[in-house]
Amino acid sequence: MALPQDHISWDTPMGATPVAGGAAFRAWAPRARQVHVCYDGNWQPTDDNLLTRHPDGHWTGFVIGLHDGAQYKFWVVGDGSAGFKRDPYARELTTQSPPNCVIRDPAAYPWHDAGFRPPAFNDLVLYQLHVGSFLVSPDADIGTFLDVLSRIDYLVGTGVTTLQLLPIAEFPTSTSQGYNGTDLFSPEQRYAKQNVATVDHFRDVVNQYLTRAGHAGLSAAQLEGASNQLKALIDVCHLNGLSVLFDLVLNHAGPGFDDESLYFFDRAPDGNNNNSLYFTDQGWAGGLIFAFWNQGVRQFLIDNARFFLSEYHVDGFRYDALSLAVQHSTSGWQFCQDLTGTARFIKPEAVQIAEYWPMDGWAVKSSESGGGGLDASWNGGLRDSLRSAVGQASWGRDASVDMDRVAANLYRRWDFPAAWKNIQYIESHDEVRFDRGPRIARLADANDPRSWYARSRARVVTGLLLTAPGIPMLFMGEEILEANSWTDDASSTGDIISWDRLNAGDKTPGDFLRFVSDLLRVRRAQPALRAEPINVHHVHNSNRVIAFHRWLEGTGRDVVVVASLNESTLNGYQIGMPRQGRWSETFNSDVYDNWMNPWAAGNGGSIWADGPPMHGMPCSAAVTIPANSILVFRLEP
Repeated sequence: MALPQDHISWDTPMGATPVAGGAAFRAWAPRARQVHVCYDGNWQPTDDNLLTRHPDGHWTGFVIGLHDGAQYKFWVVGDGSAGFKRDPYARELTTQSPPNCVIRDPAAYPWHDAGFRPPAFNDLVLYQLHVGSFLVSPDADIGTFLDVLSRIDYLVGTGVTTLQLLPIAEFPTSTSQGYNGTDLFSPEQRYAKQNVATVDHFRDVVNQYLTRAGHAGLSAAQLEGASNQLKALIDVCHLNGLSVLFDLVLNHAGPGFDDESLYFFDRAPDGNNNNSLYFTDQGWAGGLIFAFWNQGVRQFLIDNARFFLSEYHVDGFRYDALSLAVQHSTSGWQFCQDLTGTARFIKPEAVQIAEYWPMDGWAVKSSESGGGGLDASWNGGLRDSLRSAVGQASWGRDASVDMDRVAANLYRRWDFPAAWKNIQYIESHDEVRFDRGPRIARLADANDPRSWYARSRARVVTGLLLTAPGIPMLFMGEEILEANSWTDDASSTGDIISWDRLNAGDKTPGDFLRFVSDLLRVRRAQPALRAEPINVHHVHNSNRVIAFHRWLEGTGRDVVVVASLNESTLNGYQIGMPRQGRWSETFNSDVYDNWMNPWAAGNGGSIWADGPPMHGMPCSAAVTIPANSILVFRLEP
């Protein structure tokens, strides 16, 4: 006899849901003959654990006595085979191979972030972070959620506002960038602390953050498992003013499918990939592209986003290669609209960011107007032009540097309706992976990434990133001028991020961190640097100088940014200015070389704009521009 249907209704969630007295189960397997739920004490498929089939292809049942922490799997009988299958909606997996599913009660973690509100979109400063290589201890093989949590004070101190985690879904390999996940609802178990003594140590760290914010600490049970540890990370981030974005891979899954994965979940005959319930026969990055034509598959992926917004309190998403959905299915655009619309309904303030190549302004237009409904999109223009410029400058003082290309990409509208809809960056997991390209420090000086040339050139291009229109993004380590290429395998190389140098007081990473933190403080203090308008009014390729004007529409609050990749200081350089008067030298990057640089060139704290019209501006000023520097001037009231 099949399991009872207590606590089952049309809106029973998918997967395993703890309810009063037990757990309700729901699975989607339209071509299966039978679906059983096997669990602790009852691992054989029998009539006593058989789910009931419904006309829509869903199977449901209620098991008395199951609770938070209990383990389970589905046993699926199909035309092709019979055997165990993991719940595609499993909230957590165990560590053995093959893993079991773990029931997790969404109400078990005591959230403390009720008063948190994420920053406005134009105030965002993203920090892209890979959990597995964000090590705290040099002796560790892999980073964890609690390692990241232990560095929250450091991250807040940099001035970033938002952590953008690379994908954290369960993956089958020993290490991963995260783009080969196979169990999308379950956090990667390798990113969890498993040892009781280690968990107790980090529980003390977590509880210090909580008590500092006026809350009671967590019990050992409340910090058990990957899901609770990830929730604690997000909770502590929110208590310290940081929002958190997840990188969702909704275009493909795998490779690395095992027999118990969602691949051929309803166990149809294994003739070709088109027999798979969830996937097409089209490959991507070694895995398989989802069958977006199938409404049930689209719902599964939309449920994944809804799940993280609701149960993990995340503040938005970066959708990996979302353009694949559109390119591989006539239903792809509708999927984008349904996905973004659902997320916006669940959490209107959540930011939704696309990786969408080639860039398309329609992606960031509203669904009502026919667009994809996304808020922002990665923009490769400034990235490519700044990386090219710093590479050209590294050939020496006589090399040609294309500052015109930089100017053209400081804000290329791409038919985007607002500047903040551009995610601007010069390093990400794609550019600085060990087999792809160098980090900025090594691009700036291949022979010595700690030289003055490397330090000063990196300050210029980082400064342009942080003062340009759009949402800036840093990749982990970029704030301390990390030169080591990035890999997801922390055990196979030396330091991925040179924390030991920073902790030992090495001035190269320390001074660069101060430079980034102080410039982000200037960005927060000067609303013009977070506003829409920009006017690049001076570009000189031979002198390697660029200048642009930022202002707040209707208010002023004018700011002028001057940057130079010239290896010599330029004295008395005439720059057009938008208004006459005294302009404070609010920021001078030359000060940060061997802080405080006793030989820093500058303007004595201010300049006077009282010269003749120039560069399309009504007046001008004589400016001292230090070698390889960026300056920020603010109009005095």
